[in-house]
Amino acid sequence: MKKRHHHQQDKRAASAASPADDSVEARLLDSRTVGKAALLGLTARKIVEGSMAGLNKSPLSGFAIEFRQHREYTPGDELKHVDWKLYGKTDRFYIKQYEQETNFDCSLLLDASESMAYGKGSQNKLEYGRVLASVFSYLVLSERNRLTLQFFDREVEDTLPPTSNPGSLHNLCELLVAREPTRQTAIGDILRKLADRLRTRGICIIISDFFDDTDAVVKGLRRLSFQGQEVIVFHVMHPDELEFPFDGTVEFDGFEVADIQTLQPRRIRESYLKTITAFRKDIQKACEQNDITYTLVDTSKSPEEIISGFLTTRMHYTGR
Repeated sequence: MKKRHHHQQDKRAASAASPADDSVEARLLDSRTVGKAALLGLTARKIVEGSMAGLNKSPLSGFAIEFRQHREYTPGDELKHVDWKLYGKTDRFYIKQYEQETNFDCSLLLDASESMAYGKGSQNKLEYGRVLASVFSYLVLSERNRLTLQFFDREVEDTLPPTSNPGSLHNLCELLVAREPTRQTAIGDILRKLADRLRTRGICIIISDFFDDTDAVVKGLRRLSFQGQEVIVFHVMHPDELEFPFDGTVEFDGFEVADIQTLQPRRIRESYLKTITAFRKDIQKACEQNDITYTLVDTSKSPEEIISGFLTTRMHYTGR
């Protein structure tokens, strides 16, 4: 699916205010930016604490896990640890065992291309991505693991040097709220370049709508996983993109292509939904085939619900 996804013109909204002075210093020191950064940091902490309610251990103890070996199944072992692929080949039950890494490097990538500007308020895709990025920054830094935050559109933009200092969270939040959506994207190429750059094993969290050529995205994800990274994908989509609820005659304005079309949505709804569903399932299938954790993020749902579901599933997976 090429990035030819069109959106209703009056829905376009960038969620963070931009200061009149475009200099980096002015943007980072602008009172609105600083205020939003403080709120974003508080939101991240609140979401993490709320999501952890009822969970007994830190979500980062063994957050990065590495396969060590198989052993034969013995009565009493939990079935969730059975390697079913190996069972299919050998007709025997084996348990997968993992090592937990005490510290790790985390690369957090946030898509800041134009299509992420879609939606208003808290349902704006980039705004939602900012919240997710701040939550994971808080999680990673709270246990002094090393974090690198990067934005991308057609290129990867480095932000701050890698840090493990929890005090860096506010600076990271300032960068998150100051970053505006720009240009088209080339996600497949970005992932390929990133895989070549990452030399140490670690976690790579990608927050994006993945609107690009599907084959290129799949190849990029596969290569990143092959390089030994534990890849976690948050596939961010607005409910309009998932449900296409438009009626009447609507003017659609493409974000990353100079293309405005006046259409009657009811005539294309069925084919659109079929295409978008196939696109989403192709990304999910590629993740499952390459041991990549996939989470669909519907921006109409609260970040607390998304994060809580992710952490609970992850803790069950690691057997903690």
